[in-house]
Amino acid sequence: MSDVVHLACSVPQGSVLGPLLFVLYIAELVDIAAEIGINIHMYADDTQLYVHCKPSDTTDAVAKLERCIAVVHKWMAASRLKTNSGKSEVIWVGSKRTISTHARPAMRIGNDTISATDKARLLGVLISPDLTFDQHVTTVIGQRFYQLRQLRSVRQLLDPESIMTLIRAFVSSRVDYCCSLLIGSPRSVTDKLQRVLNAAARIITNSSKYDSGLSRTLHHDLQFRLAATVYQCLHGMAPAYLAELCLPITASASRRGGHTTLQTVNLRHPCF
Repeated sequence: MSDVVHLACSVPQGSVLGPLLFVLYIAELVDIAAEIGINIHMYADDTQLYVHCKPSDTTDAVAKLERCIAVVHKWMAASRLKTNSGKSEVIWVGSKRTISTHARPAMRIGNDTISATDKARLLGVLISPDLTFDQHVTTVIGQRFYQLRQLRSVRQLLDPESIMTLIRAFVSSRVDYCCSLLIGSPRSVTDKLQRVLNAAARIITNSSKYDSGLSRTLHHDLQFRLAATVYQCLHGMAPAYLAELCLPITASASRRGGHTTLQTVNLRHPCF
């Protein structure tokens, strides 16, 4: 057994209870943001502060966020934590027209001024101001095609089971990551990822590019994932932060003289 070490602050890295203890350690951040009226989303040590405003109210929104950040900075100093302004990013999200016709002011974090960026990485996903995910998809397919070229060069040296394992590890798992965000995206975006899956299928089967019916359809995968998530939300099988976004709406529709109850789901996407 390892030696016992007494800690006056923070939590040990690599421990079993580390993630849980860290969440408890920074739980006060939620109360700080709520008092100032700022929305907050946290995942481990990755925290996002966001607020919704009209294009004419950006100055007030920036002042409100800076006030919240100042309070957070003081709390972190008292808790022996440090704000990493070098990894902090500011992004303004809206329609293409709004983004192109209105200024996107910078924001002060401590003694640093952070200018608005055209892309921000959120848990491995590149967020663009217009939320089209074009940049994210382009980055993903570039990295995956590189991996596929490396795998193709050693394809003849590997048995089918080994090549399938490598494809899952380096290609399909990365394409699947957060792909539910692409629901509603045009086919011009999802077709790019589909070409990656088609190329991966050809490497597994050692077939030519003109063979068809080898890979799954990404469009159907997205629909299935959305349907499965909604089902879990409606039947109490999903986390509360997801279930509260799904609001059942009942409506009566007349059909052949009778009344049929239809149920749809309204997904409320938060504004940034």
